[in-house]
Amino acid sequence: MAELFSTHVIKSASKGPNGLIIAGVHGDEYQPVLAVMKLIDQLQGSLIAGTVTLVPITNRNAYFSGARVGEDNLDLARTCPGNTEGTVTEKVATEISELIRKADFFIDMHTGGNLFDISPLSGYMLHQDSKVLEKQRAMATAFNLPIVWGTSPELEGRTLSVARDANVPAIYTEYRGGDYRTEGVDSLVSGCLNVLKYFGMLENQVPPDKPKYFVEDDKPGSGHLQVMHPAPEEGLFVATVNLGDLVTKGDKLGYLLRESGEKGAAILAQKSGLVFLKRAVPMAKAGDALAGILPIE
Repeated sequence: MAELFSTHVIKSASKGPNGLIIAGVHGDEYQPVLAVMKLIDQLQGSLIAGTVTLVPITNRNAYFSGARVGEDNLDLARTCPGNTEGTVTEKVATEISELIRKADFFIDMHTGGNLFDISPLSGYMLHQDSKVLEKQRAMATAFNLPIVWGTSPELEGRTLSVARDANVPAIYTEYRGGDYRTEGVDSLVSGCLNVLKYFGMLENQVPPDKPKYFVEDDKPGSGHLQVMHPAPEEGLFVATVNLGDLVTKGDKLGYLLRESGEKGAAILAQKSGLVFLKRAVPMAKAGDALAGILPIE
C-alpha cells in the first residue's frame, strides 16, 4: 500500500516531550504546509530536549486535487478516528489519530482554504481536565497570534477531538485563506517555535506578547465555522464588513445578489462582536456559511 503521508521525526539528545505538528488536513490550505516544510529544515540540530514529529501534508489525496477533500469526498476533519478498512480519508484519519494519541502535545495548522478568509487565531477545545486545559491555554497564548479562542468540546470527528479523548493538550490555528498566500508562513513558524520553547525543547524564552483578544465560549457548536450565518437563499454574497470590524447584533454584514440582479436577503449579525470570518468565494448555496463573529465584550 502506498504511503498515506510522510512524517519527519527530529530528535534531541535529551529526554523530553514528544510533540506532533501537522498541516494539510485540507488540501487547499497552503501556508501551514509551507510552514511545516520550513520547520523541518529549521529544527534540524536545534532541539535541546524531546522529539518533534512533523507532517507537512496530512491529506495527500486532497492536496494533489487542490481541494478541501479528497476523491472520496470525505472531510478528514470530520472523519477521525477513522477506519482501517475504509476509504483513503478514513485510513488517513486512523493513522493520524494514532500519532496524536502517542503525542505529549499537538498542533494542527489550518487556513480558510479556498472558501473563507479568517483572522489569524489559535484555538482549542475547552477540556474537562484542568491540567490539559491550562496547557492548551498556554500553548495558544505562546503561539502569539492576535486571537485566542477556546470553544465547545463536544464536536466530533476532528483531530482535536481525538486529542481531547486521549487527554493530549492540543491547539489548532487559522491564518487567512481565500487564495494561495505566502503571507503568514513566518508567523506560523514562529508560533510553533514558541510552543516548543514553552515546553523547554528549544533555547530562549517565549516572547511576552499577549493576544489582542482572548475568548472562551462553551456554547454548543461554538467552534463549527461552516454553519455560521448560513445563506437563507442562493446568490452572490456581497459583504459590507471587513475582517476585524466590530459589529452589534442586528448590524448588516452584507446581502445576497440574486441571478436576476436584484438584491435578495440581507445578512444581519446574529450576535455582537468581532468579524473574524468572511466568505471569500461570493457564490453561495442556501445554507452555506457567509460570515463569523467572535463574541467579545
